[in-house]
Amino acid sequence: MKKGLLVLFLFLFGYSLIQPMTGAAAKEAYVIPVHKEVERGLHAFLERAVKEAEDAGADVIIFDLNTPGGLVDAAGDIGQLMDGIDTKTVAFVNHKALSAGAFLALHADEIYMVPNGQFGSAAVIDQEGNAADKKAQSYWLSSMKSAAESKDRDPKYAIAMADDSMSIPEVDLEKGELLTLGSKDAEKIGYSDGTVSTMDELLQKIGAEDDSVVNVEETFAEKLARFLTNPVVVPILLSLASLGLIVELYSPGFGVAGTVGISSLLLFFYGHMVAGLAGYETLILFIIGIALLIAEFFLPGGIAGTLGAAAVIGSIFMAGGDFVQMGYSILIAIAVAIAAIILYVKVFGKKMRLFNKMILRDSTSTESGYVSNANRLELIGREGITKTPLRPSGTILIDDERIDAVTEGSFIKANEKIKIVKVEGSRIVVREIT
Repeated sequence: MKKGLLVLFLFLFGYSLIQPMTGAAAKEAYVIPVHKEVERGLHAFLERAVKEAEDAGADVIIFDLNTPGGLVDAAGDIGQLMDGIDTKTVAFVNHKALSAGAFLALHADEIYMVPNGQFGSAAVIDQEGNAADKKAQSYWLSSMKSAAESKDRDPKYAIAMADDSMSIPEVDLEKGELLTLGSKDAEKIGYSDGTVSTMDELLQKIGAEDDSVVNVEETFAEKLARFLTNPVVVPILLSLASLGLIVELYSPGFGVAGTVGISSLLLFFYGHMVAGLAGYETLILFIIGIALLIAEFFLPGGIAGTLGAAAVIGSIFMAGGDFVQMGYSILIAIAVAIAAIILYVKVFGKKMRLFNKMILRDSTSTESGYVSNANRLELIGREGITKTPLRPSGTILIDDERIDAVTEGSFIKANEKIKIVKVEGSRIVVREIT
């Protein structure tokens, strides 16, 4: 009996140790912030965060939205990323999800809003803040409609967020206005699954109150990449790079201007590489371009310089991804460079000191004592005869010496007396003696 009780006790004790190890794994809710502008750097962060959540077997992925919108291309890429998530996704409109932010919210399985949240106003605008062309608007309207339909939401409201020609009385929308939904209207039309004030309330609504919450944060490199790839920052970086390098060309030695120029270029490529927009091949192409530009100073023909400039511009285009945006940025940088050159040359009278040792500035002028032919000034006033007719050039004979000469313009026959009246280097001018 004692042995049996001892065996039973040991069995129960061992089972109690094994039980926690074999029990069900704890569920996790991953919260991913989508704040500030929607740009290409955000896509790289979300891609990393979603992969981390899926690898951890997350129960639900919550996108904490508070964004005024951003780039259409970036929003499209992020929408495709969200469509490919197998885990349940929830969009939490934590204040505002406007423009591209509204588009992202439509890709989530469920949408919840805070009481004073705003959701909508998704018109497409260009770089100058004007309405985009019809082609871009058509693409965006189709994208908004598809995003709503993919989650069984009435697409007319999504279209009204981007098209001001619609009138929807049930949400007090009149023609000429874009649809922006508050929490009550969004819930009434089925665009919101509920109104919550806090993240804890949201977790209770979706049945994840017992899940451990994992807040995914951006790393410093990702934050820096998002800043450096911002459409406003990119032309500033390229302009600083062009301005710094131009100033350095007109300055002795290597100083602050050159450091700023090179640092700006390095930050440009670093940000785009961290954001996943550029690879090492882009950086290699840029380095090859710089090498060809330097080689142009030592090689004739201009081919190396042309290829180098094309490689540099091409690498910047490849790094940016959006050719239109990069085109504007490069044009701004070129304009800044041209303005700097004009200012230095025309206003300050500066010369490029960098090329002083490469360019031959000495000239073989007559003032410096250089002549291409012997200047026979001693012949002036001498007399002779024409050996051949001068029409007006020909040959004369002075003391049995044959000399090439020209007249002052008139014709002189052979065997006529002449007098040398002028000597200009190899040009000897004669006049007939009458």
